[in-house]
Amino acid sequence: MQITTRNIGLTVDDSLMRVYVAAPKPEGQYPGILFYSDIYQLGRPITHLADRLAGYGYVVAAPEIFHRIEPIGTVIEPNDLGRLRGNDAARRTAIEDYDADAVAVLDWLTAESNVSELGTIGFCIGGHLAFRAALNPMVKAAACCYPTGIHNGKLGRGVADTLQRVNELKGQVLTIFGTVDPHVPPEGRQIILAALDEAKVSHKTFLYEADHTFMRDDGHRYDPATTDAAWAEIIAFFSQVFAPVTE
Repeated sequence: MQITTRNIGLTVDDSLMRVYVAAPKPEGQYPGILFYSDIYQLGRPITHLADRLAGYGYVVAAPEIFHRIEPIGTVIEPNDLGRLRGNDAARRTAIEDYDADAVAVLDWLTAESNVSELGTIGFCIGGHLAFRAALNPMVKAAACCYPTGIHNGKLGRGVADTLQRVNELKGQVLTIFGTVDPHVPPEGRQIILAALDEAKVSHKTFLYEADHTFMRDDGHRYDPATTDAAWAEIIAFFSQVFAPVTE
C-alpha cells in the first residue's frame, strides 16, 4: 500500500513536540498506532520502520520523545557519544512527561477522521513507552520490541510503576525479545511475562536468537531475516486485534 508522510507539531506542557506521521494513501478508516523510537529519536532507520507499518494499513504517529531537552528535529547519532546523549536525555525526562506525551498523541489520533481504533508499538525505551501508553483504556494493542526498563522500573527520573499497574491493561500485548540482549536478560523477560500472566492480560511473546536493537538497519546488530520474522508476527498480531467484527 502506498503511503503519505508529514510532520505535525503538538504542544505539550508548553514544549513543541514534533510528530512524524505516516499513513496509507488510499482514503479509508485505519487503526491509529502511537509509534515510539529508541533513544536516537527519529532517524531514517526508525522512520523506515514507521513507513513500513503504515504500508500495511495503519496511521502511524511517531513523537520525538526528548522534545523537552533536544531541539526540534534532532536525530541522535547511534555512536558512543550519541548513546551517552540519548541515555542522558532518557534519564532526565520525567515519567509523568512521557505519560503526558502519550495522551497528547493518542488524543490527536482519536481526533483524526481516518483513524478507527488505537494501538501502540515501540523499540528499546520505546517498547517500554508503548507498554506504558497501553495503560490508557482506549488502547487495544501494544507491540513491545526488546523493551527496556519494564522489569526493573528504569524509565526517566525516578522509578516507573509500569509493572505495578499491569492490571490496568485492557488491550492485548505482544512482546519481542532477543536471546543475547544484555538490556533485557532472561530473568527480566520472565518478570514481565509472569506479571502479564498474573494479571490475566491476553499476550503473546516471541524470542529470537538476536541482540538488542536487531531491527535497526544501520548497525552491526541488525538481523534482516529475524527482522522479517518479527514483522510478520507484529502484522499478524495487529491484524488479529483490529480485525473487522463480523456477524
